[in-house]
Amino acid sequence: MRFFKLIFDFYINSSIHVALSCYALVRMTHYMFHIPDDDSVANFAFFGTIVGYNFVKYDALARAKKIQMRNELKAIVLFSLCSVILVGYYFFKLELITQIIAVIFLSITLLYTLPFFPNKKNARNWAGVKIYIVALCWVGVTLGLPILDAGISITMNFYLKCIQRFVLIFVLVLIFEIIDLAKDDPHLKTIPQQIGVKQAKILGLLLLIPFCFLEFFKSGLDKNQLIINLILVLMIGLFLLFANEKQSKYYTSFWVESIPIVWWLLLFLF
Repeated sequence: MRFFKLIFDFYINSSIHVALSCYALVRMTHYMFHIPDDDSVANFAFFGTIVGYNFVKYDALARAKKIQMRNELKAIVLFSLCSVILVGYYFFKLELITQIIAVIFLSITLLYTLPFFPNKKNARNWAGVKIYIVALCWVGVTLGLPILDAGISITMNFYLKCIQRFVLIFVLVLIFEIIDLAKDDPHLKTIPQQIGVKQAKILGLLLLIPFCFLEFFKSGLDKNQLIINLILVLMIGLFLLFANEKQSKYYTSFWVESIPIVWWLLLFLF
């Protein structure tokens, strides 16, 4: 059992699981806009998420020398370096406009992690903006990049899906903020810190309402997608209601981050 726990922890800590969530959302975009499966964008998003998340998670700690290079961390560093190579490979298979937008989101990730200005904190520590930066980046990578690379015309459907995707990621990050309330620096001014856990949960539940109803405003109502979205909202609502500071780390790092993967897999059932 210890061996399987080590493998599972590596799977979580090396950001493979969250990368699968990103990959699933790209595939959802392909389905929603009838884009033929494009492995280049999906794989770029998958390996780019591994590189970006591992950089965000471990860079600050490494520079502050607060962690030792134990075996797991060495394996994560090696895995991340391999992912960098694959990111580069898939990057050059993208269209030029997609490459430009991808570089922009890479810059946002660096801004999120590194303090660019002397005596200033990185964007990750800017009061109250973390959740918006994360949601914006996920919308851009999982929705914007596939649309641009496929040359799909920007219509009202695209903007509606952007709002839906932003709301989805916003609520999922909100669950993380509730779980991490005891550990987060008070100066971060996360939503639960500012309005309290109960109000944060109410906010999340209220945001799930427009997430569902925006589906009715798109041209050509997809009944299967509507059913899938209702199941998704029910799942997120339950995770939100049961979120508290005493939940284990796997509550968010595995179960909550599995929601986009489940959303994608539900397509095969309907």
